[in-house]
Amino acid sequence: MSMTDPIADMLTRIRNAKKAKHGRVDIPKSNVKVEIAKALAREKFIARYRVIEDKVQGRIRVYLRYDSKGESIITNLQRISKPGLRKYVGKADIPRVYGGIGTAILSTSRGVLTDKEARHEKVGGEVLCYVW
Repeated sequence: MSMTDPIADMLTRIRNAKKAKHGRVDIPKSNVKVEIAKALAREKFIARYRVIEDKVQGRIRVYLRYDSKGESIITNLQRISKPGLRKYVGKADIPRVYGGIGTAILSTSRGVLTDKEARHEKVGGEVLCYVW
């Protein structure tokens, strides 16, 4: 069965693993999902990720981060641009998530970037998700 929104599936898998306090979660691999995992690792929302190649599609193994009390670093993930309603922003309209505490992840002409990186590069694009 084909999936209509694989990015939303990735975010839901991470959200469910966080709620169940799992240390890691496996996600079916795609290039965009690998780039989102890179952005999450750069912003220190996840500990690390690993791409596992197999004979079919491959998987991304995401290792979640927890603080000393056992609480997840990720409070929530929210999908913004959906297949039925895309959300694009210009370089002047890049959103700030919770006043800069959170991060927006954008798909731009320069690749998948965080909101801070997109502002620095002076590019807009499609807002994929918010993480805080």
